[in-house]
Amino acid sequence: MPQNVMITGAGKAVGLGFNLVLRYLEAGDTVVATIRKPCPELDELQKQYGDKLIIVTMDISSTASVQEAADTLSQELDHLDLLINNAVSVSPDCDKGFFDADLDYIARTVDISAVGAMRVIRAFYPLLKKSDMTALIMNISSEAGSISKCYRTNLLDYGMAKAALNMATMNLFNTFKDEREVNIFCVHPGWIRTDGRPDNPAPLSSYEAAEILRELFEKKRNDFDSHRFITNLDEEYPF
Repeated sequence: MPQNVMITGAGKAVGLGFNLVLRYLEAGDTVVATIRKPCPELDELQKQYGDKLIIVTMDISSTASVQEAADTLSQELDHLDLLINNAVSVSPDCDKGFFDADLDYIARTVDISAVGAMRVIRAFYPLLKKSDMTALIMNISSEAGSISKCYRTNLLDYGMAKAALNMATMNLFNTFKDEREVNIFCVHPGWIRTDGRPDNPAPLSSYEAAEILRELFEKKRNDFDSHRFITNLDEEYPF
């Protein structure tokens, strides 16, 4: 059955978010793609898919911007069935270690990547509640957000942000679980060539990864009992 899907962080044509938009459009769904700045490739998709693609501009670091976007969307759609929190930020010092990285970058990365997702969930929750099916929230996390499996000495801001997103996911699962109207997971999407470079050793293109995730998400929609942090292959991943 066609559904209404919202995907944040969709403004990079080689990125996962854009390719999730494409996969859901190809599947016949109505897709809300959120961006922070204009994306010509999304504009081209809109010419092809018409009103099946709704492009929304919002800044997830701003509660006011997110709420304004939710108010605007509620005039176009009466519900959402799936929310994919894909938007992320990394600092210029992401690849540096503890002694070299500017630690003042960390708070902004966490604010955008973790708190930003929570802003989006709160603002769009009323539309999710109006779904005729179990509404689903999928937070795109990373193996870098696992505390128990951490092996790196870099990616401080990114890893901390994803760990915070994982905690938010678990807290919100506890918040929603009794009503069983809205389900939520965080997912490690696999190793993906999100830069689009052919020499990138990651095994999956963003387009390939997006279809794996699309199929996984439908499988997990009504699963309220399994581990909340999963991989793209539906394997449990430790927090």
